[in-house]
Amino acid sequence: MNAPVKHVHLAPTLRLRETPALVIEALQQRFGAQCSTALAVREQHGRDESIYDVPPPAAVVFAESTQDVADAVALAAQHKVPVIPFGVGSSLEGHLLAVQGGISIDVSRMNQVLSINAEDLTVTVQPGITRKALNEAVKHEGLFFPIDPGADASIGGMTATRASGTNAVRYGTMRENVLALEVVTAQGEAIRTGTRAKKSSAGYDLTRLMVGSEGTLGVITEITLKLYPLPEAISAAICSFPSIEAAVRTVIQVIQLGVPIARCELIDTNSVRMVNAHSKLGLREENMLLMEFHGSPASVKEQAETVQEIASEHGGNAFEWATTPEERTRLWTARHNAYFAAIQSKPGCRAISTDTCVPISRLADALLDSVAEADASGLPYFLVGHVGDGNFHFGYLIDPDKPEEYTLAEELNHKLVARALSLEGTCTGEHGVGLHKMDFLRTEAGDGAIQMMRTLKRALDPDNILNPGKIFSL
Repeated sequence: MNAPVKHVHLAPTLRLRETPALVIEALQQRFGAQCSTALAVREQHGRDESIYDVPPPAAVVFAESTQDVADAVALAAQHKVPVIPFGVGSSLEGHLLAVQGGISIDVSRMNQVLSINAEDLTVTVQPGITRKALNEAVKHEGLFFPIDPGADASIGGMTATRASGTNAVRYGTMRENVLALEVVTAQGEAIRTGTRAKKSSAGYDLTRLMVGSEGTLGVITEITLKLYPLPEAISAAICSFPSIEAAVRTVIQVIQLGVPIARCELIDTNSVRMVNAHSKLGLREENMLLMEFHGSPASVKEQAETVQEIASEHGGNAFEWATTPEERTRLWTARHNAYFAAIQSKPGCRAISTDTCVPISRLADALLDSVAEADASGLPYFLVGHVGDGNFHFGYLIDPDKPEEYTLAEELNHKLVARALSLEGTCTGEHGVGLHKMDFLRTEAGDGAIQMMRTLKRALDPDNILNPGKIFSL
């Protein structure tokens, strides 16, 4: 059933289990055309944006309801076969790879808005709906969902990885914006966690436990989210800086003064150059902050003037405004396409993308030394960051056929994460652990905390069938 490994970058927990033919037969009998063993389909569901190449799953089940998910998990559980949830495949750390074989459960057909409660500012959706489709569905109510990780990710995947993105500095992450879940357990039982109430003191917080669990504790089949009123006024601005340090110092001062900025993105000179080439823009090829302000017209004007004054103190120049939806969309589309712009800048390359997050006061310490190391390495890279909350991303561009470039990129990544941890930060601000950050999580959390996580995993998933080999090893 499994295709050979194609490249040298093997997943660290590759421990394939055999998927019995009778399991595939049972799935095909239950699901018919919704179950595929075609190699092209399996390969599509056996790769993401990470550097790892592993054999694909033995089969793919296209779930269309919670009952479908429950039945697929129950069939797999009978024979201790792994199941891996799949949304749109945009993860960066190997979350959806079938490192121990098994079946992929694709929830992309479960893409409906189940209810909009405009008076309570909540919405309940299926996991396969993407963030853009969700916002299209609620905008007629004058509402929006602010979590924006860049890619048009599925809400289920965003919940599973505790995503955040460009708006997190003002609106928080998925952790703060998920109210309730429906989850299929390792035994194939659908349970509910949380309610639409804004707060609760009733028992263990199982919702928060599932948010960020990366499919290792259950398969999410329904999500209730907070919504927010569309701002009365929105204005975006870009500002260029002579150095990364000047841009970072500006951000630190803005946040410490309590300016309620909605978005604050750093794009380094390399990234601006790549974005210009990819999106046919004419941005100044200097280190840049891309910012957005939400509120009433008066408050937006006040915020923007305050930030412009702070930026000028740090050498910021060429302050440009974008107030129309078309202008703002053009700028943010370019930012969201930075990853693809980088990939196209070096044909045939792959990106080792990583992220860390540090307290805002330590942002300059974390960034400047990491930039110096990346420059000294000679390896092409790009740098973008949701720096308003201390989160930034490096992408190291490597030739997949040159192991020495992979080794160098991993060395840079290790130094970057070690620095963030030494500054009381985290090994991942939003990508999640997956495969790539497993060793870093152990360093960050400590053996005691990892053992507690293992205890939870074994209690909820005793046969280790739910996305095994991710976050930590058993």
